[in-house]
Amino acid sequence: MAKVTDAALASDPATFATNILQIAVAPDNPLGVEDLEGLTDPELTVVVCAPEVPCGNASKTLLDAAGVALTPASEEQNVTAVLAKVKSGEADAGLVYQTDVAAADGAVTGIDIDGAEKATNVYPLVALNDAANPEAANAFVAFVLSDAGQKVLAKFGFGTP
Repeated sequence: MAKVTDAALASDPATFATNILQIAVAPDNPLGVEDLEGLTDPELTVVVCAPEVPCGNASKTLLDAAGVALTPASEEQNVTAVLAKVKSGEADAGLVYQTDVAAADGAVTGIDIDGAEKATNVYPLVALNDAANPEAANAFVAFVLSDAGQKVLAKFGFGTP
């Protein structure tokens, strides 16, 4: 968004949603993972996103804030790959967004993380100044920011701005 606003392609973006990390584990958490510290158990296979991608950056921020030194079995290139490894049983746990847990539709259980708000992803939205259909672009932004739009986003696990 900074590139868009710096280039004067749009102005005044609004935050339309937020997202935080959860620990994804097998349904019903059979290994009893409770928190970030529990991920350091050498008996667990834990996967995270690589630090250069957004979910990896968020994971690093959260782990550093909690003072947890984690040695993951792998660092994946996106959150979808982390979730896939947990869903398939290739990993016992992984750090993913709460929206990914919600989208997994019961294939994983999400464990809330104390302090997860320290690594909140914030999603901005703005209509471009030279949109082909400015009326439609502004109407879309207005809908997403409305109570009805926020209810749709909440259904998919997104937090409020």
